[in-house]
Amino acid sequence: MKPLEDVRIISLEQYGAGPFGSVHLADLGAEVIKIEDPRVGGDVGRYVPPYFEEEDSLFFETFNRNKRSLSLDLSTPAGREVFEELVKVSDVVYSNLRGDVPAKIGITYDQLKHLNPAIVCCSLTGFGMTGPRQKEPGYDYVLQGLAGWMDLTGEPDGPPTKSGLSLVDFSGGYVAALSLLAGLHAARRDGVGMDCDVSLYDTAMGMLTYPATWHLNAGYTPTRTRHSAHPSLVPFQAFEAKDGWFVVGCAKEKFWARLAAVVGHPEWAEAGSPYGDFSGRQLRQAELVAQLEEIFRQRTVAEWLGELYPASVPCGPINDVPAALREEHTIARNLVVETEHPRYGTVKQVASPVRVGAEPPAYRRAPQRNEDFGWVMDDVLDLDAERVARLTADGAFGAAP
Repeated sequence: MKPLEDVRIISLEQYGAGPFGSVHLADLGAEVIKIEDPRVGGDVGRYVPPYFEEEDSLFFETFNRNKRSLSLDLSTPAGREVFEELVKVSDVVYSNLRGDVPAKIGITYDQLKHLNPAIVCCSLTGFGMTGPRQKEPGYDYVLQGLAGWMDLTGEPDGPPTKSGLSLVDFSGGYVAALSLLAGLHAARRDGVGMDCDVSLYDTAMGMLTYPATWHLNAGYTPTRTRHSAHPSLVPFQAFEAKDGWFVVGCAKEKFWARLAAVVGHPEWAEAGSPYGDFSGRQLRQAELVAQLEEIFRQRTVAEWLGELYPASVPCGPINDVPAALREEHTIARNLVVETEHPRYGTVKQVASPVRVGAEPPAYRRAPQRNEDFGWVMDDVLDLDAERVARLTADGAFGAAP
């Protein structure tokens, strides 16, 4: 069996953060049933440009492989009836909605425990289910600004800068998946479920890590650094070569000794040198980095890496995305996977980095909207044809014909 093959998750998820969290669980074998609102055409991720046609998009494929789809209108009594039947036979109700919405639509633990005392209700919201910002919508870009990330990113004389990726969304998805699994473990041990109140805001703040600790305890105020330099380790930053950029990092004194030899100045790492230890290099960062920059500009990226790799100095090229996807190590780690799609044919995408055991995960394309209606009605809920017909007529699955 796959690691999570005995887990069923009912997911009221949409767009990026929520689906990103559950896709790793689906890859590990969890049965993730997406509840898609038929009134709005399902998950908005189906319509994200530029690569979309009708209800298919490459964006949606990225976040929803290995999942199932059921169109269900929870605003109707009939839709609620189906949802509650699903709760009875599931392990988790997972959602990513605004902080006040889970309680409004009745998907918190207290509202569902009479149906299944062991149900885990994991809510990934923008700002959490408590606090003054509870009702605000949370978006990655906004949160990167609010949590101080943009103030830290970019060149010192440039504007505040967002990360090139939606890191709050993606990190929030990981945090939600971890919280969900911890809650599920406890529920199976104790027979009692719970709420998991996870938020993008908490995630973004938590990822401030040691700069926050430095500030809270020593009054340190983080600032942007030139060429993405590490705030305390010197040298550890991007350097410009003759034909491009690369990263060199000396997180240990032994690496500095090796780098000093490669650049032709082994004396810089000797005892008594003003650059001979972490503190000396940090104190004289400007003058040392200026000398290194002048040296590195004399040769190409490939030439420098050709010496730095054999010397075991932490380093690497600054790839663009196409180059990163072509990297030999990317291919060797099977990080590009394929699924077959009725519209797109073979779809290539990056694999989940979550690895459990030696068995490689199997990948199935994202579901078409309501594609799994019959499977849910028959195999999951075991509803007879008469009841399904009544629920359909009452609008459980969208406007009745």
